Amino acid sequence: MSEAIIAKKAELVDQVAEKMKAAASIVVVDARGLTVEQDTVLRRDLRGSEVEYKVIKNSILRRAAEKAGLEELASIFVGPSAIAFSNEDVIAPAKILNDFAKNAEALEIKGGAIEGKVSSKEEIQALAALPNREGMLSMLLSVLQAPVRNVAYAVKAVAESKEEAA
Repeated sequence: MSEAIIAKKAELVDQVAEKMKAAASIVVVDARGLTVEQDTVLRRDLRGSEVEYKVIKNSILRRAAEKAGLEELASIFVGPSAIAFSNEDVIAPAKILNDFAKNAEALEIKGGAIEGKVSSKEEIQALAALPNREGMLSMLLSVLQAPVRNVAYAVKAVAESKEEAA
């Protein structure tokens, strides 16, 4: 192999390792058997949630995982592998890929990493069951509003009872 090719591969390993280090979550899938149409829809859905999705050679993924301190991740880089990185939303790649896999039997989640911790297929699927960031913020807002709403109802009831007494 020429030195130029080796240098390019080393550079690619470094780039992928940096993406792995920076990622809030990583999901690795086997997308073998997806139709072109399914793959296009999947990529569009992932891109819409700012998730980077790439098919990268396993040898490069293994070296990058070791360089990123995710050595246990290297064991799932067997057979065709596609990898999804999300720097912002921890849940987005797991949710999109898990939901897509329900309708596309050819897509299989292999595992991944959540905030720097290697995770099994089951952990990724459990993460996918959680509501996304907007859903969690909505739940938090309703929990925070409940006491204020109760105080408002109590004040209104007291005001009405004083009006009736007067």
